[in-house]
Amino acid sequence: MTDTNTRSGPLAGVKVLDFSRILSGPYASMVLADLGAEVIKVEPLDKGDETRNFPPFQGKLSHYYIALNRSKQSIALNLKSPEGVRIARDLARQSDIVLENFRPGVMDRLGIGYETLKQDNPRLIYCSITGFGQNSPLGDKPAFDIVAQALSGVMSVNCEPGQAPNKLGVPLGDMAGSIFSVFGLLAALHERNATGTGRHVEVAMLDSLIALQGYLSQIYLVTGQSPQPVGTQHPSIVPYGSFPTSDGHVIVACLTERFWHNFARCLDHDELIEDARFAAYESRLAHRDALQQIIHDRMSRDTTEFWLQRLSEFDVPNAPILSIGDALEQPHVAARGLLETAHHPTEGKLRLVRSPIRFDGEGPSAARAPSLLGENTRSVLKEALGCDEAEITSLAAQGVIQGAD
Repeated sequence: MTDTNTRSGPLAGVKVLDFSRILSGPYASMVLADLGAEVIKVEPLDKGDETRNFPPFQGKLSHYYIALNRSKQSIALNLKSPEGVRIARDLARQSDIVLENFRPGVMDRLGIGYETLKQDNPRLIYCSITGFGQNSPLGDKPAFDIVAQALSGVMSVNCEPGQAPNKLGVPLGDMAGSIFSVFGLLAALHERNATGTGRHVEVAMLDSLIALQGYLSQIYLVTGQSPQPVGTQHPSIVPYGSFPTSDGHVIVACLTERFWHNFARCLDHDELIEDARFAAYESRLAHRDALQQIIHDRMSRDTTEFWLQRLSEFDVPNAPILSIGDALEQPHVAARGLLETAHHPTEGKLRLVRSPIRFDGEGPSAARAPSLLGENTRSVLKEALGCDEAEITSLAAQGVIQGAD
């Protein structure tokens, strides 16, 4: 395998062959690329990853594809042809990691499942991200983010009391599978450095989202009662959440007694600190409605700007509720260097969100724009597999590969 712009970072030299598409796999391989790995993304001929066609677009480039596929190479390969499978296996022999997110059994039917590729390369770490896992009664069910959210229980608490359940605005069902797969892959790489042998890492989206629910699951396991929706409030900490002002809303988060005392003083209601209804966590929780009404009555008399300044003066955790655009343009993002610009060969400058991980104060090396479909097919076949022009031309004529338009 090869990368025309060698990546730097802790995973420099790690070679990833990525058969995944949509979100759960591509996000994971992008994180690996941000950390320095060389990633070759294998895409179907003609249309490539389905997300290349999701609007809106910058020129002809999908926002969705841009968001998940920076710093990778793209080869377009027909995995339903024997020659395409041969090429995939040859690339896997040179790889440290293979990543896929098809339904269970699909990669085996294609001839590039774990048991096959392990025989070719015993050091290979093979990662499968699925909706429900290999042995789930839901195993054959199509899995997308909203399906995982619904089955995990998270949608049931993502609403105001008495309102219809909502999916999370962030596609956390997909991303949870990605995040845990990266954990598993890094652990398997560490182990392989000691043993010389790879592993099959398996992660299910639904398992991952359930694992991320933390104290919500434990509320049920401790009490036998499912947590109920509380909107922006906290199921067990009061006051915590969004509160109305005269012209909007402000977030207040009193996770400790000190912050609660500061907040009471900020409201000019020092007496609440000694009020038996509000003096401790459990009593505030039991009298949530009464305390919320007092807070609403006081805060709704002044503006959002007034409260943001006053809350900060009293050292109460607070925040305005920003739009996505305002969040990306805030001074914090600029100071942390969380946006960068990459040049795309047909669409020009692309603004991209940068990886948040830093080492010794430095972020990842500059991102490369997402590749055109098959942009790197010829260079990968030449440099990684030693194919000559005649062989590459023949493979293209047979419909085995495709280069960039």
